[in-house]
Amino acid sequence: MIQCLNVYKNFAGKEVLSGVNIDIPDGHIFGLLGPSGAGKTTLIKILTGQLGFERGSVTVLDKDVKALNGDDKKKIGIMMDQFGVYERFSCADNLKVFAGIYGVSGSRIKETLEQVGLAEALRTPAANLSKGMRARLCLARVFMHSPKILFLDEPTSGLDPQTMRQIHRIILDKKKEGCTIFLTTHNMEEAASLCDRVALLNEGKIVESGAPEDICRKYNHQKKIMLHLSSGKDEELKQGADSADEICRLMKEGKIETIHSSEPDLETVFLELTGRKLEEGEENEK
Repeated sequence: MIQCLNVYKNFAGKEVLSGVNIDIPDGHIFGLLGPSGAGKTTLIKILTGQLGFERGSVTVLDKDVKALNGDDKKKIGIMMDQFGVYERFSCADNLKVFAGIYGVSGSRIKETLEQVGLAEALRTPAANLSKGMRARLCLARVFMHSPKILFLDEPTSGLDPQTMRQIHRIILDKKKEGCTIFLTTHNMEEAASLCDRVALLNEGKIVESGAPEDICRKYNHQKKIMLHLSSGKDEELKQGADSADEICRLMKEGKIETIHSSEPDLETVFLELTGRKLEEGEENEK
């Protein structure tokens, strides 16, 4: 559905994407993780035909991105930085504008607002919405024309945990409907819970990619097992025959309350590969 092969992009002589390769199957959620300035937004703009690139090839909807026509672009929905909201318009009137642009029936407006939990804000001006409600209004605008591909650039940035979970539910519902979703984030928990595959982007280069759980297992160098006992004590054991015997003994005695392996999370893997945290960096993309 989406494919990049060896893509390079420069701004003012500075290389911001360096040989990026991505292949996203139909119906998957793909997460691009990286700090601000890593090239995430630049890549979305290339994939949606907003920016050109120096080298490589980009295919979207099984067509060269440069050959996408108006009908093709109607199959794509883009949410970037909460743009496109008219402050003085109500939620319904905001969607009415985009319904006209995409040739969508006005009957979709109420249905789409209900889908994102804004049915009661139908007549509320956008200027009076909370940050979380604005994010859902942006999603409603993206959903209006029932796109096949969704590009969501940091859709939950700055939102409280409850609103973030609501947005996650909406995204997963869209996946169930058959949408392919390209998500950028620096939130590793979000990526791990939502994405089928992720790529870690640092300074324009993909340093690792795969299913989140596979990446975490790959970099599990310590291979330890964490036990929490009924006594309240925590024990840390190395994987091996001796540990297996000890775990078996404790289980027979009914002393184990919880047991976990010690795979690193995506944040830890990114730090190991780059020496940087995902939250680091200043936004300097065009």
